[in-house]
Amino acid sequence: MTSALTIHTAGDADSPTVVVLHGLSDAGDNFPDLVERWQQDWRIVAPSMRGHGTSPRFRDDELDATADLMLADVLAVLDEQPEPVVLLGHSMGGALALRAAVARPGAVRALVLEDPPRADGGPSPAEHATGFLTFVDGVSARIARGELEELVTESTWSRPEAEAWARCKPQVQRDYLRDGLHLGPDSWADLVARLTVPTLLVLPDRDSVGPSPAEPGPENPLLRTVVVSDAGHCVRRDQPEAYFAAVEDFLASVLS
Repeated sequence: MTSALTIHTAGDADSPTVVVLHGLSDAGDNFPDLVERWQQDWRIVAPSMRGHGTSPRFRDDELDATADLMLADVLAVLDEQPEPVVLLGHSMGGALALRAAVARPGAVRALVLEDPPRADGGPSPAEHATGFLTFVDGVSARIARGELEELVTESTWSRPEAEAWARCKPQVQRDYLRDGLHLGPDSWADLVARLTVPTLLVLPDRDSVGPSPAEPGPENPLLRTVVVSDAGHCVRRDQPEAYFAAVEDFLASVLS
């Protein structure tokens, strides 16, 4: 299978590869600070997931199978790489990265999960879908009214990150948000127990959608957990220096 996704790349083609998977409602070009920091040492591959950015849309008859279709897209991206990669995912992208690492461990050198949702094997509750759709529509309406600068000013994130985050919201497929929010049939605990690659779990100390820092998952000697202080769900944007220090220390220790 060849990936049909829109894929953003940066860095030297001869450098080792990191594949970066974005969260719900974001896109593959939503990692400007990461690209700026890592492009000298890494080849960065960042797909926009199906239903996001300018990647293909889900058909109506695919909305019950979005998680498996997204996983197939990620596996296709991994299969296209010339060698095993570092796989990094945030939120929804973390859920996909975890499933992909379990399904294709030989393609993944190391795994980094930033506050992935603690999946229970079922679809997202209807109220979650409704709330997220309202949120995305609200941001999109503000952009349509020419309020991008206000959105950026209100954010505590860097300007490039805030702008990229806001600009992609009008691109998200609305019926996917309304009817297609699924994380797959496997629970967080089952997936963590099956991990066979070195894994870093980065959690915030507040506003987390992921596993509890006190109970990150079943015992797995390959799983390392770091909790970043004064951070919410978007750890990388809230506390970039702490996030990058944790990830870079992990990668140095497992890839040396």
